[in-house]
Amino acid sequence: MTKTILISGASSGFGALTAHALADAGHIVYAGMRGIAGHNASAAAEAKQYSDEHHVDLRTIELDVSTEESVQQAVRTVIAEQGKLDVLIHNAGHMVLGPAEAFTPEQLADIYDTNVIGTQRLNRAALPYLREQRDGLVVWVGSSSTRGGTPPYLAPYFAAKAGMDALAESYALELARFGIETTIIVPGAFTSGTNHFAHSGKPSDVEVAAAYDEKYAGLMDQVAQKLAELEPEWADVAEVAKAIVTVVDTEKGRRPFRVHIDPSDDGAAVVNAVADRVRAEFLRRVGLDDLLHPAV
Repeated sequence: MTKTILISGASSGFGALTAHALADAGHIVYAGMRGIAGHNASAAAEAKQYSDEHHVDLRTIELDVSTEESVQQAVRTVIAEQGKLDVLIHNAGHMVLGPAEAFTPEQLADIYDTNVIGTQRLNRAALPYLREQRDGLVVWVGSSSTRGGTPPYLAPYFAAKAGMDALAESYALELARFGIETTIIVPGAFTSGTNHFAHSGKPSDVEVAAAYDEKYAGLMDQVAQKLAELEPEWADVAEVAKAIVTVVDTEKGRRPFRVHIDPSDDGAAVVNAVADRVRAEFLRRVGLDDLLHPAV
């Protein structure tokens, strides 16, 4: 069945690959990105070209998750053109690299705004329609860093992703009785195929960053090399997009709560399995086990 889908952060990486894959699967896909008439004009043009060449319904839409007006307008446009929204995918995110102390509080707030508060803006714009429909799917693209082994120098990003994961878990329970399902996608540290590392932000306090270089010089190069060594040859970032397509196309009520795509195996799948089991057991103990699945 063809579904209407809105995805944030779809100009490149996981977002662009997922938009293509969902359109290829026969869905109507709105690829949200910032500046479709500006700095992302080329990405918007590429999406249009892909749609035309592959005869799929892939549309770009202006969507800046850090701006309330942009978020509200994007959702209104989808509803006006399609009359419904079936799937909301939270994919927008931004990575930063550097010692935690060297990031200013304002920088920390900015990364949290993009990765966490932006999902809240988008939810508040879209969920009223899904609740009225008594149906829908919310997909959160998280990170294995929330519970797997993690290197240093990524603290602001890891903290934001952990915040988003916690928000997703609570939303899953609060939306279940409205018939809205939740899946958290958990990608690992793919070293190629995305622009996360290339486009990552740097700390503003260069003096503090320099102080850390005295003890941690070359640390990120070491981490990058080791991660590349851990990643098997068959690792393909497109598997994340394929996993999302599988979730979207799975029958309601049978979708997994969490899906890991982590070729390097940082341990997140093991820890999440325990955490999710404890969560489910607690809900049964307090008589809320109906919240583990969406109302049909």
